[in-house]
Amino acid sequence: MADTVKNLIDGKWVDAVSGKTFKSINPANTEEVIGVVPLSGRKDVDSAVDSARRAFERWRLIPPPRRGEILFRAAELISKNKNELGRLVTREMGKVLSEGLGDVQEAIDMAYYMAGEGRRLSGETVPSELPDKDCKSVRVPIGVFALITPWNFPTAIPAWKIFPALIGGNTVVFKPSSYTPVSATKLIELIVQAGVPDGVINLVHGTGDEVGEYLARHPGVDGVSFTGSSAVGERLATTCGGLNKEISCEMGGKNPIIVMDDARLDLAVHGAVWGAFGTTGQRCTAASRIIVHKNVYSRFIELFTEAVTSLKVGDGLLPSTDVGPVINKAQMKKVLDYIEIGKKEGAVLVCGGKACDGKEYEKGFFIEPTIFVDVRPEMRIAREEIFGPVTCVIKAEDLHDAIRIANDSEYGLSSSIYTQDVNNTAIAERELEAGIVYINAPTIGAEIQLPFGGIKKSGLGHREAGGRGGALDMYTRWKVIYRDFSGKLQKAQIDKD
Repeated sequence: MADTVKNLIDGKWVDAVSGKTFKSINPANTEEVIGVVPLSGRKDVDSAVDSARRAFERWRLIPPPRRGEILFRAAELISKNKNELGRLVTREMGKVLSEGLGDVQEAIDMAYYMAGEGRRLSGETVPSELPDKDCKSVRVPIGVFALITPWNFPTAIPAWKIFPALIGGNTVVFKPSSYTPVSATKLIELIVQAGVPDGVINLVHGTGDEVGEYLARHPGVDGVSFTGSSAVGERLATTCGGLNKEISCEMGGKNPIIVMDDARLDLAVHGAVWGAFGTTGQRCTAASRIIVHKNVYSRFIELFTEAVTSLKVGDGLLPSTDVGPVINKAQMKKVLDYIEIGKKEGAVLVCGGKACDGKEYEKGFFIEPTIFVDVRPEMRIAREEIFGPVTCVIKAEDLHDAIRIANDSEYGLSSSIYTQDVNNTAIAERELEAGIVYINAPTIGAEIQLPFGGIKKSGLGHREAGGRGGALDMYTRWKVIYRDFSGKLQKAQIDKD
């Protein structure tokens, strides 16, 4: 039975002002409606921003350790409901159940991590050049944040944004993807249950064009955190820059795995399969380019093709499934169109290449895992983000040629190298133009205790997640405080000679 979900504004679950709704559909079975969802508009956004604005004046004054206790309770509640929420993620987004559960686990991890930051929002205390004076820096909240998230990680990515925003003392208006609204709503229900005060979190469902763009431009919003396509992210960054808003955009990728001639090919093949076809290739960190040394090129293709052709495509809830559906009909058409582009460009198709046949696939958006070989770096399939179960194998002469090919991209999110030579790893980690470098591991699998993000068209503004340079730099600003208790005028930076 389909869920009926609502917007959350000022602590109340409400319908859209228009009364309009839309449906969230299971991509593995389009006859199953996951939820009926409010189709919101500008009036709903206005109410949500007003609510967040009012709540900010109260929430910012709650001591960070107390805020952390609420986040800790949220982590506990999400953990207790992990199985139910993981199954929902699989039904609504399509990823296999182990990944759906992993999606939820990442939200749990982020909640615990940011809860701990409530007692660790440290600044600096430094000595003054003058007597009877002290100097310190502290983190302070910024205000109201618009959080706009995609469909491929419907609990993890919202958690990446919500929990650091809240621990920093900000309030939020959250606009989840219209393709996975029910998963997002269930996450928010648990966070509210943990004791977040009314108005601190507001949830508004709707389309990106109608709700997302208006929310980002709203004068009551102080900052925007966006995850999605490069085209939308660049447009939002331009808009927010002109309005003097904080902005963070985590965007696309065309991520390479380099396989050297001294690599353990069995390990490299396993990594390439997981990197390219995990989450059906619907990750910004997916390995869509496999760059292989010429000495092992043919053998790698043989082993890689054998492994990929054994993958089982199907409903993510079935234990036998390795690769689930793509998210919807439009995405399916986009991926199939790129496969045709690859054929026309002269790339050699060695497996996959079409929608799945058979009765079990009739109701969903299933595409065969697809490998192109003899791909030239200038081909569109080697340069443009496909966001589906398609990868390209490219031949390299040596390490420097492989790095050159890897860096010849407008994206720079994640990268990987398989080699047993420590000197190769040192050169690769220095020279690869990406925000993340993996050694003897695929391009997916970032951990939450370090910053996440890319360069070039993969990322703009502050990074996500934890660690130095992570999300707290997005959701807090530095204030420097000088206190003079000498009782007289002292002049710093004045020549005393």
